[in-house]
Amino acid sequence: MIITLLDVLSFVVEWAYALLFFWILHTFLPVRKPWPLRLAAVVVCAQLSVVVIYSNDLPGLLGAMMGFFGYVAVFHRGRWMKKVAAVLVFYPALIAVNYLMQDAGSNLFFAYTGAPGEPGPGWTESDWFWSTLIHTLSLLARLGFWVGAWAFLRRKLKRIAESLTAAMWWMVDAVMLAPFVCIFIIIYFMPEEMAIVYPVCFASIFSSFGCIYVAAYICDSLQDRYRAQALEKQQAYYKDRLRDEERVRSIYHDMKNHLLVLQAQTGGSQALHQAAQDLQVQLEAYESYQHTGNEYLDIVLRDKAKAAREKGIDFTAVTPFADGGFLAPLDISTLFGNALDNAIEACEKLPQGQRLVTVKTGRVRDMLLILVENTMDPQAPAHARTTKGDTFLHGYGLANLRRTAEGYGGHVLTRGEGGVFTLKILLPIPQVEAPARAQEPVS
Repeated sequence: MIITLLDVLSFVVEWAYALLFFWILHTFLPVRKPWPLRLAAVVVCAQLSVVVIYSNDLPGLLGAMMGFFGYVAVFHRGRWMKKVAAVLVFYPALIAVNYLMQDAGSNLFFAYTGAPGEPGPGWTESDWFWSTLIHTLSLLARLGFWVGAWAFLRRKLKRIAESLTAAMWWMVDAVMLAPFVCIFIIIYFMPEEMAIVYPVCFASIFSSFGCIYVAAYICDSLQDRYRAQALEKQQAYYKDRLRDEERVRSIYHDMKNHLLVLQAQTGGSQALHQAAQDLQVQLEAYESYQHTGNEYLDIVLRDKAKAAREKGIDFTAVTPFADGGFLAPLDISTLFGNALDNAIEACEKLPQGQRLVTVKTGRVRDMLLILVENTMDPQAPAHARTTKGDTFLHGYGLANLRRTAEGYGGHVLTRGEGGVFTLKILLPIPQVEAPARAQEPVS
């Protein structure tokens, strides 16, 4: 009876482990959407996650590796370099953990019971009980390990899946070859010697998860650098604005003198025309100031409008933003800054006269809509990560933008068609509870 209960518990724990491992993979590399594929993915992943490879088992090593790669290729979405990274990260850890738990449990059982080497008629009832109990405990230990791994890796897996560039993925793949080759060689070529195999298995697991940690650390460092630059921009802008206000006061003083000259002219239409032109030139630099209802958005739009004007781009902004007060300043910079940087970059490749960027904001029911449109080369790929030559440090804009929007429960839509690229950001506006009305006395 107890052995039956332990067998049931082992079955439940094994499936819990398989589902947890499937979910960890899904976090790193999303599963394809059709539900029949998802159901099949769970079943196949459950079979792969319990594979145990012993020493000198080359067919088992190669079969498990090819099966794991085929599973990731068929059932998961993403670029091939990410799929290769998934195999290089999780295959060594999976094989090492399964080997350690199974081998440690087996050694513990035989050391404690002294039972014959193979299950059979020579086993007593006590041997069967201890075998089942230790096997169940080893499964629980394996589940506990992956629960801990999930708690440690879940945020890092999602972050690097969204943020790493193509060059960084190749770098991660290259680094991950070390634990992959290590676990492959040690299990196949080395004898079953605990003093050798166990430390190498632990090192392989540590290396696999360590690469994920390092990649996440790089992403965080780049994000911190980006945010620091945004704060520096804000500080520099306010300093510039103070200087500009002093210049405005000086211009107003000059305007009075110009008006006196204009009043003194009786028939000098040419002088009148020239004076008006001079006034227009002096005031043109201040027309880029935006008044959206949000000071931080004013800063971003002012900077992007100035950059667009310097590059001969027609920049138009219709951005009432009173409903965007729930957004943090740096998130405003991420959303608008990245969107407008991409739009300006795309316009630069067009001839003068065809460069146009338009940004609009507004409320659509309970959603805040941000719309950015720009002209683009019809032959350019509409969904390229970046068009800059250095893909190692560039290409974070759209990923940061999407992550910021999703942090508010929103989503991002992009479309490139007919030489026009459209970016839509929809963010739910938090509902503010109205203050309770005082109860009127009954007359």
